[in-house]
Amino acid sequence: MDSDKTPIRVALLGCGTVGGAVAQKLTGNAAELAARVGRPIELVGIAVRRAGRDRSELGLDPALFTTDAEGLVTRADIVVEVIGGIDPARGLILRAMEHGASVVTANKALLAEDGPTLYAAADAAGVDLYYEAAVAGAIPILRPIHESLAGDDVRRVIGIVNGTTNFVLDAMDTTGAGFGETVERAQALGYAEADPTADVEGFDAAAKAAILASLAFHTRVSSADVYREGITDVTASDIRAAREMGCVVKLLAICERTSDDGGTEGISVRVHPAMIPRTHPLAAVREAYNAVFVGADAAGELMFYGQGAGGDPTASAVLGDVVAVARHHVSGGRGPGEIAYADLPVLPMGSALTRYHISLDVADRPGVLAVVAQAFAEHDVSIETVRQQVVVDEDGEPGGEATSHAQLIVVTHMAPDAALAATVDALAALPAVGDVTSVMRVEGS
Repeated sequence: MDSDKTPIRVALLGCGTVGGAVAQKLTGNAAELAARVGRPIELVGIAVRRAGRDRSELGLDPALFTTDAEGLVTRADIVVEVIGGIDPARGLILRAMEHGASVVTANKALLAEDGPTLYAAADAAGVDLYYEAAVAGAIPILRPIHESLAGDDVRRVIGIVNGTTNFVLDAMDTTGAGFGETVERAQALGYAEADPTADVEGFDAAAKAAILASLAFHTRVSSADVYREGITDVTASDIRAAREMGCVVKLLAICERTSDDGGTEGISVRVHPAMIPRTHPLAAVREAYNAVFVGADAAGELMFYGQGAGGDPTASAVLGDVVAVARHHVSGGRGPGEIAYADLPVLPMGSALTRYHISLDVADRPGVLAVVAQAFAEHDVSIETVRQQVVVDEDGEPGGEATSHAQLIVVTHMAPDAALAATVDALAALPAVGDVTSVMRVEGS
């Protein structure tokens, strides 16, 4: 048994919402953490941009704060990076590893863009790189996929991994409000940033999807490999249409092992809004919560649910990694590194199998439905349901022949996304179709 009681030195990069919570827990729970690790854990410094700023509300020793991040990482055994972004985070992490420090990070953007560089540096230095907090906040999802399911074959990972967009879509569903006013409400409540682009355009979820796919399928996947659509085009009408067919709209990250038309096995990684049945477990995920649904050959279906963001929830995941890495430091071992042996190709979005919900504004006359059905048949897309509703003109009566039109709602069976998209293009070109008013994918059924 290790009798050495020399403290394990921890350096913290960043003291925002998450960094402050991490620092408080490292100092406030020092005795408990020491008992779990077998050695004391000492916070030796916190790198910030402005050392003189008033942070008295954190209850931390002012002497801990420094603007010398470069120097701080060279005198630690474990470096915790919660500043985010690509640079200077990448340089500081690499410098820390060169000096023999293991790294715990919550930086999803950096991992999704340049993970291989970090993995290679960790291997070269013989140190750990842990990043549970990079996806879904407090939810323990990465380590179960990376370690607990290491002996199984994961086939699919589908999840809600961005709390801001889930809050917005949930509020649109429950209140009937539009996208813009709901985003403003989310900003007022602190769920959305002043500039919500990274969330509502799907960039945040795409980075997380890349990390999930890399671990689940033992293949390097970057953010650039992820097909991405945000929720800015989701309307109150889309939400109502989903409700009418017993569904709810969610921004989903979907990672699955599949094959293209030629039989080439690969993976599909995508982020986009989709309708899912209200009976699906993910449909019950409300407000800013996250959930990830995993399907594996032997384990079957597993679901992980909890708070996906915030200071304390994310700090919980960070501290879990710190304890794991500190235990390795005590025992002299390392945790598992990158496993990318499968090296599967990332297939284009067109290969993904999905269903479409399509709303069309069409002429209200005989034969239109046959023409529309022919467009689907020509692209080998099967129709599951069709619903037609005559649109009433300004006088409150069904319009005359010159202005008569109808709303046609079509839900397809499963088909390659490329065939579905080509069908939509063909529909838009039909003389009988005035407008393709809405297109949304349908998942989970």
